[in-house]
Amino acid sequence: QVQLVESGGGTVQAGGSLRLSCAASGRTFSSYTMGWFRQAPGKEREFVARIGWNGGSPLHADSVKGRFTISRDSAKNTVFLQMNSLKPEDTAVYYCAASSGIVGAAWREWDYGGQGTQVTVSS
Repeated sequence: QVQLVESGGGTVQAGGSLRLSCAASGRTFSSYTMGWFRQAPGKEREFVARIGWNGGSPLHADSVKGRFTISRDSAKNTVFLQMNSLKPEDTAVYYCAASSGIVGAAWREWDYGGQGTQVTVSS
């Protein structure tokens, strides 16, 4: 069982930065692929980024590539999402996710998800 708690959301002006954190409980955190999703009002939840169990193979959605960076600190059971050059269209609730196996970009494929943290980017 893995429990995920996101933090670091808030309101920022366009062009600004935020760093999201996801604290995970469970002894097997280091063996899980970790990811971030987001959901804007009236839209489906969409994949943002994922990172392999050993910190390798980071993958970012085209919409955030070059602006967002996913990373993890297995010693602290934490995964991060550094968000730079934020745009109003990045406004959404951001969710952390974990998977014990090979996983794709669909939320339903992931084993665990957090409750989300709100990110609002003003123009």
